[in-house]
Amino acid sequence: MKLFKGKKGEELALNFLENNGYKLIEKNFKSKFGEIDLIMKDGEVIVFVEVKYRLSEDYGSPKDAVTYEKMKKIIKTAEYFIVKNNLNSLYRFDVVSILKNNIEHVKNAFTL
Repeated sequence: MKLFKGKKGEELALNFLENNGYKLIEKNFKSKFGEIDLIMKDGEVIVFVEVKYRLSEDYGSPKDAVTYEKMKKIIKTAEYFIVKNNLNSLYRFDVVSILKNNIEHVKNAFTL
């Protein structure tokens, strides 16, 4: 069930971002440091996107589930992606928080 919810959330987030002009680079990029749900391009900026999807707020809002430890893993994974692909462009970290079908996009949610 958790995997199904995660995939559904990622598809909702991907559709939302593509409808807002973002271009998909890669889904579910994995490294030894962790995983990044979506890597998108917003104009010339590479956007590393963490997606959180919940059906209720019984355990808090979805965006609150992005903890400091999770941020550190995402940043290390993004650094690996940048080096691996020899990229030299601007980038940022966004969170797409989905509660049922309500989508909140937090741009530049955290930084290095």
